Amino acid sequence: MQLPREVFIGNNTLELIGDICKKLGFSKSALVVTGSHTKDVAGQKVMDLLADSGLEVDYVIVTSSTIDDLRTVKEKIKQMQPQIVLGVGGGTKIDVAKLSSSNENIPFISVPTTASHDGISSPLGAIKGFNKPFSVKAQAPMAIVADTGVIMHSPYHFIASGCGDIISKLTAVRDWRLAHNVNREYYGEYADSLALMSAQLLVKNAESIQPRAEEGIRILLEALISSGVAMSIAGSSRPGSGSEHLFSHALDLIAPEHALHGEQCGVGTILMARLHHINWKRIKETLQRVGAATTAEELGVKPEHV
Repeated sequence: MQLPREVFIGNNTLELIGDICKKLGFSKSALVVTGSHTKDVAGQKVMDLLADSGLEVDYVIVTSSTIDDLRTVKEKIKQMQPQIVLGVGGGTKIDVAKLSSSNENIPFISVPTTASHDGISSPLGAIKGFNKPFSVKAQAPMAIVADTGVIMHSPYHFIASGCGDIISKLTAVRDWRLAHNVNREYYGEYADSLALMSAQLLVKNAESIQPRAEEGIRILLEALISSGVAMSIAGSSRPGSGSEHLFSHALDLIAPEHALHGEQCGVGTILMARLHHINWKRIKETLQRVGAATTAEELGVKPEHV
């Protein structure tokens, strides 16, 4: 079981990145995986802070989470042999950093610039290949550094996506219980409870999310991190990903225009909640309170694709 050793959430936590690396025993070299936009948002600052702390720093820009992007970063790791890899950006950058570092047996630190899904803390990474997305077991981050000052200013649809990903735990855990009862699949009550608590935390605090209040963003980040930790404890994606995630993956394949993963999962949760005979109306109301999509039209998807 891999769990983060250090978690820092708050305003200006990026300033701590050099000290965090040194505390974890990384004082020589670091590779930053980021994007062209996220380099301007936070990546360059992270690199400057690491260099100021005496580390040799290099970086690589990725545009997506394809097998080619993964190969590019792996080659960079082989050339540089860094002590630590940092993923600075949204889900794509963090997934590529996570997978490439795991493949090369290098620890990794997650530095999210958005709160769009629970991949910021989970041991799984999404990769695109063979004309479809799929998840691969990689490694959990050794540390998570989430600067609320940066994330509060990210486009709101990323925050709404994170809310959709969190609310999906309400159906994911029920699918997991069903798989256990019908197929005798492994089931862990603690991981189930942790994932479910993440969703309940969002339902309880939905009003604080949309105004971009720092406390609301902190609660969302804590929920996302808890969900990822639940997957580490379970040893699979079961606590955080069920039929509502399959709905999202299907949209990615059949709908020419589709929304962010978490927003699609939110709509999928409404549909799957009806099949589970749980309060789908409350789920829809919660998503509306945080300003997330609740219909195909709001996703920008044609009804026939749903």
